[in-house]
Amino acid sequence: MTTFIVGLGNPGHQYENSRHNVGREVAKEFAVQEKCTDFVYQKKSNAQISAGTLQNVPVKIVLPDTMMNNSGKSVMQFVRSKNAARKTVVVRDDLDLPVGAIKMSFGRGSGGHKGVESIMGALKTKDFAQIKIGISSITPKGKLRKPKGNEKVISHVLGKFSPKEREYLAGARTRARKVLSLFVSDGIEKAMQFANSK
Repeated sequence: MTTFIVGLGNPGHQYENSRHNVGREVAKEFAVQEKCTDFVYQKKSNAQISAGTLQNVPVKIVLPDTMMNNSGKSVMQFVRSKNAARKTVVVRDDLDLPVGAIKMSFGRGSGGHKGVESIMGALKTKDFAQIKIGISSITPKGKLRKPKGNEKVISHVLGKFSPKEREYLAGARTRARKVLSLFVSDGIEKAMQFANSK
């Protein structure tokens, strides 16, 4: 059975390297790392698609070309059953985690992430995996500095990482790609164990 990897972000050059697009970037990096096919635009799903095989498991990487808040419209073209949803992992940014941190969950809520909400609504289930990559700043004392208020949140998620943040992010991206490999080859438990261990 095919494993689906969904990289969330907004399409278009103006959104590249923004905090909100880190999930999309990690999914792209994974496709290169695993020597999957080049991404090709598929009109029916309005998504960029790459395919490959990892440990004899067919993998399809989906980058919705809808705006983030409508990601479910693309994903539902591929994930057509509850079983398929369980073999799906969504890679996305997370305001509740600091830059450099990642977490993995299965069957959990959206945490207010509009792209994930859209996917849950379209698939009529929350039984899929999520890899969450932190995008919030930290105070000098190590506390999470999460933006407050709608305008500040939008400005933050659509903004770019600072050079220092990119240093922290590099390790998180590497770990996230390893988690994807484990999810495909060994399943959710091994992947979560690795992702959520300090």
